[in-house]
Amino acid sequence: MSADQVRVSRVPSKPVRREADGSLSIDLWLRRDGAFEADAALRLTPAEAETLHAQLCYALDDTTAALITPAANQPDCRKGVLVTRRQA
Repeated sequence: MSADQVRVSRVPSKPVRREADGSLSIDLWLRRDGAFEADAALRLTPAEAETLHAQLCYALDDTTAALITPAANQPDCRKGVLVTRRQA
């Protein structure tokens, strides 16, 4: 007996948006065993979004983002930042 495999991913064509109440919404696709199941939205308070942002930056170690995003397209908070790799 195998368990259903559920995958959650961002809807690539939809940007993060700010709702009227100030929360931030990220549109998601839910798939079960490879088949589309439903749409959902992850809603975060500004504080939760800021924490997620910080955790993603830490996880990416500031170097991965530089590899996939040209410097000209990076947000102002990333431009001109000297990147050093943390030792594990």
